[in-house]
Amino acid sequence: MDVILRAEGVDFFYGEQQAVSNADFVLARGEVAAIMGSSGSGKSSLLYCLAGVLPPARGTVTFDGVELSSLPDTELSALRRERIGFVFQYGELLDELTVEENAALPLRLAGVAKDRAHAAAARVLGRLGLGDLLRRRASKLSGGQRQRIAVARALVHQPDVVFADEPTGALDSANASAVLEEFLRLAKDQDTAVVIVTHDPEVAARADSQYAMVDGVLTQRVTV
Repeated sequence: MDVILRAEGVDFFYGEQQAVSNADFVLARGEVAAIMGSSGSGKSSLLYCLAGVLPPARGTVTFDGVELSSLPDTELSALRRERIGFVFQYGELLDELTVEENAALPLRLAGVAKDRAHAAAARVLGRLGLGDLLRRRASKLSGGQRQRIAVARALVHQPDVVFADEPTGALDSANASAVLEEFLRLAKDQDTAVVIVTHDPEVAARADSQYAMVDGVLTQRVTV
C-alpha cells in the first residue's frame, strides 16, 4: 500500500475536554475513507488534525513521509496550500468574489496565471452543475450552491489529499451524488486520496474504508 497519510496515537483537547483519543489512521494514495459519527463525536477535530490545521496534543501525523509537527509554519502553510484540499462544513467562501474567483483561489495563490486558473475552475464547476453561475457573486447563492463551490475550490489544484467535512450535508440527493462522483473520479483517475467526514451512511457506503468515531475514539468498521 502506497501510504500518503498516517496518524498514530493522536490526542486533541478543547480546554480540558478530550475530543480525540489515541487515534490511529492510515490512508493510501487513491483511497476514499469515510469517518462517521454523531455531532460532537470528535470526527471534525480529527479531520483538522489530519490536515495539519490543528496540532495534536500527543501523537504524530505524517504526510508523505514528513511529520507535520516538524515543519515550520511557512512550510506547513505551503503544503496545505499546494498539496491539500479542504472542504469546510460551512463553505467559508469570500462573498465579494465571484463563483469562478472563489474556486480558482488555490491556483491563483500558487502563482498560476488568471486565465489558466479560471479555466481550470470553470471545468470543475461545470462538473458540479455550476457552469452557468461563474460570474455571480458568492453572496447571492444558496447554501447548497456555496457548498459545491467550496468543493470545487478544494479540487481545482488537483491535490494529493482532499479533506471534506460534511461535504454533502447541505445538498439535495442529486447534487450530493455529483459531489461524491467527483471525489470518486479524482481518486480513480488522479490517485487523489479523500477523507470524508459524514453522518450519511449512503455516502460512507461508497468509500473504500469506513471508520466510526464515538466519544473521541476512532475504530475502523469496514474495509471494502
